[in-house]
Amino acid sequence: MGRVDRSGEFGSCAGDRLENKTSVSVASWSSLNARMDNRFATAFVIACVLSLISTIYMAASIGTDFWYEYRSPVQENSSDLAKSIWTDFESDEADEKTYNDALFRFNGTLGLWRRCITIPPNTYWYSPPERTESFDVTKCMSFTLNEQFMEKFVDPGNHNSGIDLLRTYLWRCQFLLPFVSLGLMCFGAVIGLCACICRSLYPTIATGILHLLAGLCTLGSVSCYVAGIELLHQKLELPENVSGEFGWSFCLACVSAPLQFMASALFIWAAHTNRKEYTLMKAYRVA
Repeated sequence: MGRVDRSGEFGSCAGDRLENKTSVSVASWSSLNARMDNRFATAFVIACVLSLISTIYMAASIGTDFWYEYRSPVQENSSDLAKSIWTDFESDEADEKTYNDALFRFNGTLGLWRRCITIPPNTYWYSPPERTESFDVTKCMSFTLNEQFMEKFVDPGNHNSGIDLLRTYLWRCQFLLPFVSLGLMCFGAVIGLCACICRSLYPTIATGILHLLAGLCTLGSVSCYVAGIELLHQKLELPENVSGEFGWSFCLACVSAPLQFMASALFIWAAHTNRKEYTLMKAYRVA
């Protein structure tokens, strides 16, 4: 009997095995790619949420007047000194000592752009004809741009005592840095939006770096504010029975800084790791 030629069968089996191996390899690569995309997308979404929350907190802290609050006993209506302090407080020429004396006496609050005091009801020296309410009234005065950049003196209120450079630059930084922080986050959001449109995570490295810088600015602003308040109280001691504490606006800024750092870490990690693993998968696919 003649020999049966099985070379065709062997060739067919080898081709089937190679085809199956290739299919399994492609399926495995596709599955890995899908898992990686989901992981990076999740990190990106979490970073965006953290960024949004920190932006809201930062904007709220800038726009409110409760960075520092004073608690003082109720002032008597018969106090002519209280009337004089109020008159000086609402004056456009009020210096640092003048408005701080009013803040100490009338449960004042201090923000980045405004200072406010609370006037008790039925106060005889503050009774305009249109006033009919029987509850406390809050009156605020805004810091002008000139006042924000005005020099602080070694002895507050004494223009002949010399300029206190440390307190001057702390004051300027405490109101400039929050706006820089907010601007950096908004610019980072624009870059992140462009990354979504381009369907690429790599540009989010820039978003992460901007959020890192924003977090440093926020942290710097909070530090400058704390240092400025402590130095002020060394110059102007709080009267008896008057206490002070940092308010909720200050707390919002404090919370915003770590949120910015966490968002920055997620943005940078997602972009860098995605780029690195994409390069490895591309080399694996070519091989």
